[in-house]
Amino acid sequence: MTVKSQIIKILSRVWIGVFLLCVAIPSMAAEFSHKAWDKLLQQHVVMIQDGQASQVDYAGMKDDRQILKAYLASLSGVTESDFDAWPKDQQLAFLINAYNAWTVEFVLTRYPDIDSIKDLGSFFGSPWKKEFIKLLGETRSLDNIEHTLIRGSGRYNEPRIHFAVNCASIGCPALLNRAFTGAKLNQQLELVTEKFLSDRSRNYFLNGELHVSPIFDWYKTDFEQGWGGANSVSAFLSQYADALGLGGSSGGIILNGKPVATHLKDGSLGISYTDYDWELNDIGE
Repeated sequence: MTVKSQIIKILSRVWIGVFLLCVAIPSMAAEFSHKAWDKLLQQHVVMIQDGQASQVDYAGMKDDRQILKAYLASLSGVTESDFDAWPKDQQLAFLINAYNAWTVEFVLTRYPDIDSIKDLGSFFGSPWKKEFIKLLGETRSLDNIEHTLIRGSGRYNEPRIHFAVNCASIGCPALLNRAFTGAKLNQQLELVTEKFLSDRSRNYFLNGELHVSPIFDWYKTDFEQGWGGANSVSAFLSQYADALGLGGSSGGIILNGKPVATHLKDGSLGISYTDYDWELNDIGE
């Protein structure tokens, strides 16, 4: 083989490699599109109380139900192998959006003749256990998405999801009026967590105790898994002392000679749980 032919052979291999890399990079970088869901949220979800809560225009969602159904069909089209190949933030954003979008669709199956998502259950069964969701190759329930795919998978260790998944109720953390994305997931989870904890109708200090949402009771173990170095509900909440209105460890509300934030951090502050309002988060209510 001549030197010229060797050079041509080497160059051809280089060009093939460059071509394959150019093809691979866009497919690797592309994120599943939640644009349709994002548009529905912007059109039909109203943030209130400076983003601490939200109301859903279910009548408007019902008018756009075919768009919602098309989005849900796109979620159902994702295979488990494709999903597993995504970065974890993209996976988690996908699951949060899936939970929230199918919750809205679930409500629409009976709207407007519904006062609470609990109306969709029965004496013998929880609405969250009803299997009607085609996702990742199986027919699933809302419980399955939250407790198996998100919380039970061991992949994410992300307690802030409890302020992102929405149960269509006033007592639930706000349904954000934007779709979650892998690229912005941490920022979005921090936003919804801070906004929820700053809502004084659901989280407040009174008579020497911190009163917080029963979410922290129901899902206590999720806040004990070391996220942000927190191994208890108190330790998790202490990271959001400002959002809770307690001030920092060097100031703020004082209890028994010490800042309440310090009591919270060292686990010596009493915690009790507020009531949960299961009324539908409908803008018309």
